[in-house]
Amino acid sequence: MTSLLIHAALGLATVGLFFYVNAHLYRGDWPGARATWLEKVYYAAAIVSVCIGWFFNSRYVFAYPAEASWTHFTWMLFDNPASGSAGQDMIITNVVLFPLWTMIDGPRRGLRGAWVYFVMSLFTSFGFAMGLYLAAQERQVRWKASQAASGRIA
Repeated sequence: MTSLLIHAALGLATVGLFFYVNAHLYRGDWPGARATWLEKVYYAAAIVSVCIGWFFNSRYVFAYPAEASWTHFTWMLFDNPASGSAGQDMIITNVVLFPLWTMIDGPRRGLRGAWVYFVMSLFTSFGFAMGLYLAAQERQVRWKASQAASGRIA
């Protein structure tokens, strides 16, 4: 139970950090600041992902109170061939490709604190962090266009 509370606190801290470093995107003082339908889909997918993930993570912690750890959890991903296939895909995607993508593509697009998405994924869920990244990316495109139209950036 303690590990769930620690993960929840760290998850909330990283979400707070995400909104802090991207505060300019979430102020309503620029044209286009309202969420688009696509951005809303990203947020909805993120919320569904973290809720379902926490449901199963809580079940795991309560089912294996003495063994519950990241190591044990990871070993359990490979209990059968089907879960092993999904597990390796998630590990490679979340631990290698997602950080590379966000930390290289994010700054190219002007997103601040691009490293926070990977850290967030460790405490919330991969789907949640990816949903927030895509939503922020969507907002960043509109924000840059509004700044260019107003002559604030070239």
